[in-house]
Amino acid sequence: MKYYRTHVLVCMDPQCVSKGAPEILESLKDELAEQGLADEVQVLETSRIGGCDMGPEIMVYPDSVHYSGLTADDIPFIVEEHLLKGRVAKKFVTPTRVFQDEELGAPKAKEVRVVLRNCGKIDPENIEDYIAEDGYMALAKALSEMTPEQVIDEVSRSGLRGRGGAGFPTARKWQLARNVNDFPKYITCNADEGDPGAFMNRRVLEGDPHSVLEGMIIAAYAIGASYGYVYCRAEYPLAVKTMNIAIQQARQFGFLGENILGTDFSFDCELRMGAGAFVCGEETALIASIEGRRGEPRTRPPFPAVKGLWNKPTNNNNVETYANVPQILLNGAGWFASMGTEKSKGTKTFALAGDVKNTGLIEVPLGITLRELIYDVGGGIKDGKGFKVAQIGGPMGGCMTSDFLDLKVDYESLVAAGGMMGSGGLVIMDDETCMVDIARYFMDFIQDESCGKCTPCRVGTRRLLDILNRICEGKGHDGDIETLEYLCGEIRTTSLCGLGQGAPNPVASTLKYFRDEYEAHIYEKRCPAKVCKALIRYEIEPEPCTGCTVCARNCPVGAISGERRKPHVIDPDTCIRCGICMQVCNFDAVVVK
Repeated sequence: MKYYRTHVLVCMDPQCVSKGAPEILESLKDELAEQGLADEVQVLETSRIGGCDMGPEIMVYPDSVHYSGLTADDIPFIVEEHLLKGRVAKKFVTPTRVFQDEELGAPKAKEVRVVLRNCGKIDPENIEDYIAEDGYMALAKALSEMTPEQVIDEVSRSGLRGRGGAGFPTARKWQLARNVNDFPKYITCNADEGDPGAFMNRRVLEGDPHSVLEGMIIAAYAIGASYGYVYCRAEYPLAVKTMNIAIQQARQFGFLGENILGTDFSFDCELRMGAGAFVCGEETALIASIEGRRGEPRTRPPFPAVKGLWNKPTNNNNVETYANVPQILLNGAGWFASMGTEKSKGTKTFALAGDVKNTGLIEVPLGITLRELIYDVGGGIKDGKGFKVAQIGGPMGGCMTSDFLDLKVDYESLVAAGGMMGSGGLVIMDDETCMVDIARYFMDFIQDESCGKCTPCRVGTRRLLDILNRICEGKGHDGDIETLEYLCGEIRTTSLCGLGQGAPNPVASTLKYFRDEYEAHIYEKRCPAKVCKALIRYEIEPEPCTGCTVCARNCPVGAISGERRKPHVIDPDTCIRCGICMQVCNFDAVVVK
């Protein structure tokens, strides 16, 4: 391994790139070569140094000198003054600021980072950084000290379950594929993260791609696979880039290809991009897409472990599942099993979003309560409002009300409560949220993403959405609730795949816990949360109103009338309920009713 006396980090964040960072990078490399320093100073690209508002910026180590506001013309002076003569170029120095990762940040209370252990800590495009953090040590251990059966047994004793949503025991899936005497066998990695607001897999692929790759290679060794595919959505261009770089570097270092680490085991893989179809998160639809066919699920059995890619045995796990595997082999099954609950071991990543103070990506032990997630990790509900519901498990998840705040977040407890773990989407909503509108929002997404192969999902979700739209528009009528309940049951029991079977969950759970809100919309033509535009009206209270005319002058449709210095009124028939009058009023005279 080559050693350098100095390392220069160049920020390649999009903001710095737009200000000329690539030119800085090229000028730096050229000048180092010109000065004969190319063998002494290593130049590395990094995603962020301290803040890009004053970029482009570079950091010189081990001196910890931060230069910003640079142009390519400044580089020759910095190279000669600092890197050649050892004197800091003071006129470009900027005090180093502690960078707070917007998605990760510092570990919060009760966080335990296993999958996210390297994110933000290593250069994802430098395999040597990963190796320095014990990278590929688990693979070396598996190939040199363990048989495939022993690898599967270790994963089994750890209690690792699939992190893609269903929670199927990982080792059992591996064993099923290993038992099939049919070759070649394949490994697939589901990186087609499609839940609205979820970005757990993207962050791992962008920040620590080799952990996923190492987990895939170990799984391939365990089941006897010779080739693999990482199926990543095209909307993740940076993840696609880092993963392709990781695959190329792994080949160069002998972790992929023929006779890995000098053994008889050979395995290689490639990345395939999906076109953004949510249904391709279902493993049979994912397999169809990799094969070049339309991304639609098929009936099971046979399961992919028996007949998957090109009708050959195939093991499919998601990004988070594979990223756990190297740590299990290095630290032992007992270490992993010590976290979590009796049946749900280890940690889980969540994309914490919504009306909570600390949004972002978190990783916590399974078994943590919903209350701890919201108030200890998330910092509580923002703006001093009250908690109303947590939508967990993505668009097909269930709504957990305040009655479930002390519920343990694990696979069994969530299912028993009418929810699901899903891939890790967690949306917190305050007490000003309309649950009918939320059900409509998620159903709109689900209906749009239905592949259309089976009638219950294709037609049933459309019918659910039509009814919800009508209710939110103030056109609901007697019998709508009963129709919604009937449709939910039919779609759940007759749909072909998990998407269709889980599609009614947002409607069913909101009907179960917030039936009164549906009744208010239908029978009282009122939205209790004052969210649905068709069911609210804006009024001006005479006492606070001073007749300043600001609201009338800003109303886009001229719905407000009144004399100057006298209370104004809003014509409800003309009003389009845009809310501008409330925004511009300086006296809080405009109210929603």
